[in-house]
Amino acid sequence: MFNTHFRNTLFLLLMVLSSTLRAADFEWAPAFPVGSAIPLLEAPDQNGKAQTLASLTGQKGLVLVISRSFSWCPFCKAQLVNLVKVTPQIEATGFKIATLTYDPIETLKEVEEDQDTRFPLLHDEAVKHVDAFKIRNMDYKPGDFAYGIPQPGIMILSPEGKILRKFAEENFRVRPDFADVIAALQQL
Repeated sequence: MFNTHFRNTLFLLLMVLSSTLRAADFEWAPAFPVGSAIPLLEAPDQNGKAQTLASLTGQKGLVLVISRSFSWCPFCKAQLVNLVKVTPQIEATGFKIATLTYDPIETLKEVEEDQDTRFPLLHDEAVKHVDAFKIRNMDYKPGDFAYGIPQPGIMILSPEGKILRKFAEENFRVRPDFADVIAALQQL
């Protein structure tokens, strides 16, 4: 009986360790580690106005939330609702906020009005940013409605475009906790 209990406990422990190690192996945007500079940031916002890193950045930098879609992705929509709630806390740290999706400008304008966002919602034209950051979700093929979506995540950027921190989860259904993002911002 002791051996059976011991084996079962050991098996469960190994399963937990195995899943923990797999999660630890995940690195979002591996081509751009913390400390490197982003290749570009220039996109139209929900009003069609061209935005750049310089126009988006606060005193200390920018929190760039890269999402799949605000029109059809329930996990992105929920994340946006939470982002709107914590906007004052984020901006109190000296950082500004912007989101980036492949959604058309018209959709982003509707989202702005529906969610009462107070920050730029950027349209990733021809998914050039997703491709530049090398975060395209390759599960979707040309012609699929989701072709070009990213593996979602958050980058904290300096005013010069240096990546200060990154937050992402391997499973797109799980999003980083904004409490962790705010804690990181307060340390920068």
